Amino acid sequence: MTLRITISTLLVAAALWGGPATWAGSPSRAYEGRIYDPGRLPPRDSTLEVRVGEEAPDFELPAVSGGTARLSRYRGSRNVVLSFVPAAWTPVCSDQWPGYNIAREIFEAHDAVVLGITVDNVPTLHAWTQEMGGLWFPVLSDFWPHGRVAETYGVLRSDGTSERALFVIDKAGVIRYIDVHDINDRPGLEALVRALERLGR
Repeated sequence: MTLRITISTLLVAAALWGGPATWAGSPSRAYEGRIYDPGRLPPRDSTLEVRVGEEAPDFELPAVSGGTARLSRYRGSRNVVLSFVPAAWTPVCSDQWPGYNIAREIFEAHDAVVLGITVDNVPTLHAWTQEMGGLWFPVLSDFWPHGRVAETYGVLRSDGTSERALFVIDKAGVIRYIDVHDINDRPGLEALVRALERLGR
């Protein structure tokens, strides 16, 4: 069953993520003119502070949906994908997270939850996620102290935004996969799926 879900969902997701961020079918095209384009940025501007095989640093952040979310709450029950994106209202970020809506079955089939993190404040994230039509996973604000969680993981850039980075954390709280991606491009879904498959269920 997992294989069937993975393949069918990957085919749909590939249509979304197969091309560049400006591809005509990208979700951000639906609200073109309301998205800020920062232009081409240095691909990477930080130094990792964590490694695969290490325990993931715990954190607690305010959630757009209200209250807070704590990483350690998922220990022993769910695998976790931390998805850091640089900023709300930007083209690549506005494609990446809606793509995870399409891939929801993949995450659920691997007993995983996504935690989306940016350095934006809660009101900004609320407006942005509403514009995207809502997201099934928690969206968290690393706004204050500014970028503290991103800095702890070593993905805070010198301009105060975060890298476009993915961390897969298993149910024991151990980091199993890291992708600090070129900030200008969406990470491919396939590598993330392979990382989840290695965790088992």
